Formats: sequence, structure tokens, C-alpha cells
Amino acid sequence: MQTKEEHEYQFFKQDIDLLLKALKDSFESNETNYHVDDLNNSLYIYLEGLEEYSEEEIVEYAAPLFKVLDLDFEHIFLLPF
Repeated sequence: MQTKEEHEYQFFKQDIDLLLKALKDSFESNETNYHVDDLNNSLYIYLEGLEEYSEEEIVEYAAPLFKVLDLDFEHIFLLPF
């Protein structure tokens, strides 16, 4: 039987995976990766091909995804892979 912490982590991981898939589709990326910085409460997401998009396009595609998912990070950074 899972503990409360294990269960919460599983939901957290599912939310991250859902976000990565949505971003991967939005930016037509083949490769994605992420890093959670617990100390600074930040999420770093690396996307292949991100450098091909303007800052305005990145905000246009990514902002709605961040609003839909309830990820409790102080900062979410999108970086080229």
C-alpha cells in the first residue's frame, strides 16, 4: 500500500509527464527532459527545437498549459535541449 507521500509524488509525476507531452506536441519536439530544483522551487524543462520559436510564440503556446495544470512551482523555465 502506498503512503500519502508516495501517492502525492505519483500524481506530481503524472502532472509533469502530462505537461511535457503537451509541450512536446506544441513545440513539435522529439526530445524533452526536465529538472526539479527543490531548493528554489523551480522546474526546468528542456525542449528540442525551442530555439526555433520567438519569445512571443513560446508564451502563446506554453502559458495556457501552465494555467491548466496545478503545478506548485515558483518558476517554470523553458530551455532549448
